[in-house]
Amino acid sequence: MPAKNAGASPAASIADRELVFTRIFDAPRELVFDAWTNPQHLAQWWGPQGFTTTIHEMDVRPGGLWRLTMHGPDGRAYRNRIVMLEVVKPGRLVFRHEPDDESEPVTHHATVTFTNHAGKTLLTLRMLFTSPAARAHVLKTYRAFEGGHQTLGRLIGHLQTATGKPTSVGAPLFISRVLNAPRNLVFEMWSKPEHLARWWGPKDFTLPQCNMDFRAGGNFRFVMRGPDGRDYPFHGSYVEIAAPERIVFRGVIHDEPGHEVFTTITLLEEEPGKTQLVVQQAYVFESDASRGAHEGWSETLDRLESELAGLHSL
Repeated sequence: MPAKNAGASPAASIADRELVFTRIFDAPRELVFDAWTNPQHLAQWWGPQGFTTTIHEMDVRPGGLWRLTMHGPDGRAYRNRIVMLEVVKPGRLVFRHEPDDESEPVTHHATVTFTNHAGKTLLTLRMLFTSPAARAHVLKTYRAFEGGHQTLGRLIGHLQTATGKPTSVGAPLFISRVLNAPRNLVFEMWSKPEHLARWWGPKDFTLPQCNMDFRAGGNFRFVMRGPDGRDYPFHGSYVEIAAPERIVFRGVIHDEPGHEVFTTITLLEEEPGKTQLVVQQAYVFESDASRGAHEGWSETLDRLESELAGLHSL
């Protein structure tokens, strides 16, 4: 099936101002929601690795004020002033970060949704900044992508302590790669089957079947073939397409019910002619496929990089 033009969409219009994180926890959403709204819980996991957090006040209701200080491993203090805008227990939080004395002059809205999915909690965090420049500032100055990934990783550890059992489903995956190609071209490599079929899959794999209806709500079905001749199907649907910034899709690996994975591809313009590609994956299951995902994605991105280099040489 030929790729379709995604066209303009609300997601595309704000994509260059937004950061999106997705994670799945093997814990009830009431507990995950409480970990975000109870200061005794929140102080135990908030912030990237090596950080500690002091919560000065936290009024969890619309209009309520939430003030905290994050302490970095270098001893630097980061003050935060947050206003609660919407609280819908246990499904949704919306709040606004505002500049405070001695804090960074960056404002953003955060929306956190907690969805019951197959008995687990699918958490999605969206951070919307006032401008592309404001988002670029936190990406460059604070490595916001890595920080968000690490923070949600610390939440996994806290929930495991609270429940006394593992709460991570699969190994959460985060890969960042800078490609020597313009962002529009990299996006095209993901959006057209004739391109994707040339590089999708680990080293020495082929993609004999590549059907994709490239639009939000459209379906895809890929069949990878390994060097031993074995086929590995992967099918699902596109959740969000914001050209040329972000592609979100959910899929089922090897046609096995319940073996679901949520993938977010983010393309950032590193500098003219270069693109930072970020892959985030959240698993609904634990399997050999999830444990080998990092190596498989690394080899897949190697192939994408080679394909882009070949296009440049033409």
